Amino acid sequence: MAYPPLTPFVERISLEIFGLSMVGLRLVSVLAQSLAIVVTGMMTRELGGGRLAQVAAALAVALSPLPLFEGTEFQYTTFNYLWWVLVAYFVVRLLKTENPRWWLAVGATVGVGLMTKYTMCFFVSGLLCGFLLTCARRFLLNWWLLAGARIALLIFSPNLVCQVRNGFISYHFLHYIHIRDMGLGRANGFVPKQFFVCANFYAAPLWITGLLCFLRSPRYRPLAWMYLIPLAFFYFAQGLFYYLAPAYPMLIAMGAAAGEHWVRRLPRLWRRVVEAVLFTGIAGAGVYSCALILSLASSGPLMHFALENNDALREEFGWNELVRTVAGIRDSLPLQGGQDVGVVVGNYGEQGAIEILGSTYRLPPPISMTNSAWLRGYPRAATPTLIVIGFSREDAERAFTGCRLAGHNGNSYGVKNEESQAHPDIFVCGGPRKPWPEFWKEYQSFG
Repeated sequence: MAYPPLTPFVERISLEIFGLSMVGLRLVSVLAQSLAIVVTGMMTRELGGGRLAQVAAALAVALSPLPLFEGTEFQYTTFNYLWWVLVAYFVVRLLKTENPRWWLAVGATVGVGLMTKYTMCFFVSGLLCGFLLTCARRFLLNWWLLAGARIALLIFSPNLVCQVRNGFISYHFLHYIHIRDMGLGRANGFVPKQFFVCANFYAAPLWITGLLCFLRSPRYRPLAWMYLIPLAFFYFAQGLFYYLAPAYPMLIAMGAAAGEHWVRRLPRLWRRVVEAVLFTGIAGAGVYSCALILSLASSGPLMHFALENNDALREEFGWNELVRTVAGIRDSLPLQGGQDVGVVVGNYGEQGAIEILGSTYRLPPPISMTNSAWLRGYPRAATPTLIVIGFSREDAERAFTGCRLAGHNGNSYGVKNEESQAHPDIFVCGGPRKPWPEFWKEYQSFG
């Protein structure tokens, strides 16, 4: 409940259809990013771009680091990227056709976006300010906007009710991780990463041109504010760099359309040179991004290069080994089938591994104090023996009684990640030092 519900809902459907399949896990992510690429091309066409501009814009988005990354992960940001692009497309259609009925599509997409990630609020703030600050304010004075707002609220209302009933747990979660991220320096390098990570580096002239063209266009100027206002907020509030990534496709679309009109005025030879340089540069930057982000090989220099540069990729290793090790420790205990053993985990990755992969070994549901798992509550039945993972020795002994080292957490590839480096030891302990109700209040955590 710390996160909006759409992403886990979609993944639950994927798990039901495909089971524990890596292809099934990532299929919906790939489809979402592919649709964002297609919509970028469509937006370019609406902004006056021909085939050359449409291909250039779509390719620039497809070979940008963030969309490449989102297509290989299943995360909230994966779908958030698509909803931002769709909102921008519908706003372009609204401004171009001057048909206020497009507010219905905007409202529906905003509602789904709020059910995915709350950063949609900042995009909507930019949208509303953009209309208020420009001649497009006339589109705000009609019933279609109110109808679109009602649709958004209707879609978002189940989550809103859930937040009210649970003390606005998302607010506490976001407050915690924002302080944590600032402490870890994750907000550093916000501006450079807009060029190198949020968009294809070689496409920077396109999105900068697009921003300038939006600012100069009386019709489409609101879209410039849809970028500038979230940019200012995230910069001064020390938000993470990738929060703004979904805003770049609309800028690239406008830049590609404007660039095509400029190229057409060049002599044929120079036009071919400019096109060749642009596409070669975008492709080259894209290939480099692929090597950084994707596991292009199962061994060798390419794999090591990706592992050195992609923190998230390193965290994908070792979960099967972890679950197998925990099951082996459980089976080694002098208990009848380990029926009196609980498994305490320190983060949501360990929770997911034990809960999903652990069913093969008949491991009990994990005892987790992180995010929504905390709301499930503590064990009601007596659990005299606990297998504790994700804790340092000091933390385990501070929280539980009679702890002893029982195993180690690692992976067969020797990849250095959080599980193998930060807390590699696995302990067998007695119950918590405090009664479960007191322990549960003290150890609630977010991550």
